[in-house]
Amino acid sequence: MTNIEKYTQAFVNAFGVDAESAKALKYQDIPAWDSVGHMGLIAQLEEQFGIMMEPDDIVDLSSFEKGKDILATKYGVEF
Repeated sequence: MTNIEKYTQAFVNAFGVDAESAKALKYQDIPAWDSVGHMGLIAQLEEQFGIMMEPDDIVDLSSFEKGKDILATKYGVEF
C-alpha cells in the first residue's frame, strides 16, 4: 500500500467516508469530524506511519490537504 493509500485509508476508517469524499474533507465538514473523531484520525495516522505527532501539528491538521503537508514537511512522509 502506498503512503497516499495509507493516508486516505486513515480518513476512511476514522470517519466512515469513501476515499473520494475523504480527499475533500475539512475539519467539522461532517459530524464525525469533531474533536473525538479528530483524535481517532490522529491515532490512525500515527499508527499507519509509525510517528508521534506534536500537539501543534495535531491542532493544525484541519483538512485532508493540510494533513498531507504536515506529514510531508515535518515527518518525512513522501506522497
